[in-house]
Amino acid sequence: MSRVIHKFTTRVPTWRPHITPIDFDQATPDQREALKETPSNTKISDYVLVLAHDPEPLRIRTSLFNGIMYDKGGLSREERELGAVAASVVNRCIYCAAVHAQRYNNLTRDERVMQEIFFNGEKADIDARQRAILKFGMRLSECPPQVTEDDIASLREAGLDDQEILDLTLSTTLFGWANRLMHTLGEPVSGA
Repeated sequence: MSRVIHKFTTRVPTWRPHITPIDFDQATPDQREALKETPSNTKISDYVLVLAHDPEPLRIRTSLFNGIMYDKGGLSREERELGAVAASVVNRCIYCAAVHAQRYNNLTRDERVMQEIFFNGEKADIDARQRAILKFGMRLSECPPQVTEDDIASLREAGLDDQEILDLTLSTTLFGWANRLMHTLGEPVSGA
């Protein structure tokens, strides 16, 4: 028996879709084409198989996702993941927060930052650069966004340049959108 998870965790839960994912073996040529490139170029998840019901937006979304999260230069991978976590915490997307917290932990080999964020939110005891990124990401994810010039100034004081601020904005807003899809299309559960 599985139960819906309501608390943030770095252990990635199972995502249970509300819509039946397509069966890859019975996919149309358009669906198969859209599934050739996957987010993060890993296995094809149930989430992606649900999105494959509409292959053209999936194709565009995957290219956009990979460009924002994995492009070379600009903001570091781990800081892009921190932006994704900030949005996911504000939007209470347990699944996305877990996936991107785990990726952050794997990249940095440091679990303390995510533990602090999950326990203390915006008041997490983390370094100044991480705190500026987290605060910006959280304020950008509020509805309506609460980002001010002071938040941009904090990013600059923490050493972020224009390209890094753009990358942070893109990775954070990408997850504002992705979180809303996750919420409507399924839910995080423990067990299988």
